[in-house]
Formats: sequence, structure tokens, C-alpha cells
Amino acid sequence: MKIMSFNTQHCLNYVTREIDFPKMAEAILQCGADIVGLNEIHGEGVHFEYVDQTKILAELTGMHNYYFAKATDVYDDDSNILEGPFGNSILSKYSIESVETIPIPDPENPSGNDLYETRCLLKAKLCNGLTVLVTHFGLNHDEHLNAVKVVLENLEETNCILMGDFNVEPQDNVIDPIREKMIDTAAVFCPDLLSFPSIDPYKKIDYIFVSPDLKDKVLSADIPDIVSADHRPHVCEVRYQS
Repeated sequence: MKIMSFNTQHCLNYVTREIDFPKMAEAILQCGADIVGLNEIHGEGVHFEYVDQTKILAELTGMHNYYFAKATDVYDDDSNILEGPFGNSILSKYSIESVETIPIPDPENPSGNDLYETRCLLKAKLCNGLTVLVTHFGLNHDEHLNAVKVVLENLEETNCILMGDFNVEPQDNVIDPIREKMIDTAAVFCPDLLSFPSIDPYKKIDYIFVSPDLKDKVLSADIPDIVSADHRPHVCEVRYQS
């Protein structure tokens, strides 16, 4: 079973700077993914670019079990008019038995210097017994702390996969509490591979974690040299039977 984490930057082709669904679907198919966690995805909204991107990718990849988890609504910077929803998604070859969108609280007194944006955690239970968590951390340290707390509250002890763009590099100790409970698949096999940006990457901020019972079942992990969105996808292969 192949797992894939992929920040698509709302399906924006990193080279042409145009929305490119076939390019994103090609990356998913090239990786042979069975379960995909997607970050920075548009849902259907008012603005013409806010379409159901998850549904489109599901149709293009043949992965017809999917769910979009809205993290926030996006408004036009100048007019403050609502454009549409933005968040995380899952595509799966396995049917989804239950799924929920879990908000990550905004910091009460923001203290960082980067852009703040409301985030969420997608939690899906699949028919094969896996629990899959997909998230996208904020840019600031106080956002990281809130995100880690929500993740820890929703982890399962067994048959659990956590993935997404964490916006922190491996040496950042803010994710140590997650490392105490989960296994970083890239740390097992390829700690030196980088994920961002997709052309000449200089840092790793995308992760796939598995619960400890799956550690010895991780057959491979990779960040393939695929340039489609602004992040390279992160993939791992797990030997798993329900």
C-alpha cells in the first residue's frame, strides 16, 4: 500500500503558474498512491477558481473515495468579498467509513511575524482499519503549538497514519511530542531528502508518520523528484493487511 502526502498549492503548476489538474493527477498516478493526503485545496465557492478540486482529482485518478475538509474561507484582499473555502483533502482507493474536520484553534494572542491562517485536521477511518490524519500547520510557532496539541488529541495508538505539510524542519523540537508517539518514515530511510520548493529544494517540511506498530512494515520512503506543484510529494510504502 502506497501513501502520499502532497501540498498542491491549489493545483497551481509551479512552472506555468496556471491551475493544472492533469499535472497534479499525473504526479499522483506516477507515485502509484493508494491513499493521498492533499494540502492547500480549494472547495466549491463563489470565485471561478474555487471549484471542487478534490472531486476533479478523484475523477482524474480513479480514486473515487474522497473528502474535503474546510480549514477556512478565503476573502479577496481588496474587496473583502468571499471567494471560497480552502483546506485539506483525502483521496483513497479504500472506502471511507467515517470522516471529520477538526479545527485547529487560532492563537489567542498571535506573536509571530508570518501570515496567520486558520488550519484544520482531517481525520478519516477507512474500511481497511486504518485511521488517516491529514493536516497543514501554520507558519508561526504559536500556531505550531496549537496544531501539535490537536494532533496528539486525535492520534490512534495503532494502524494510524499522519501526514501533511508541517511547515517545520526535522530539527525543530516543536514536533518532538509527535515523534514520541509516531515514526517519521523519512527518518527511517532517507533523512536527507528535501521537499520544498520542488525545483532545487532546500528544506524538508512535508511528513508521513506511522504508528509504532507499523514501523517494521514500512518498506520504503521517498521524496521523488517531481515538479508539479511548489512542493515535491512525499511517499511511503507500507505492508498492511486489515
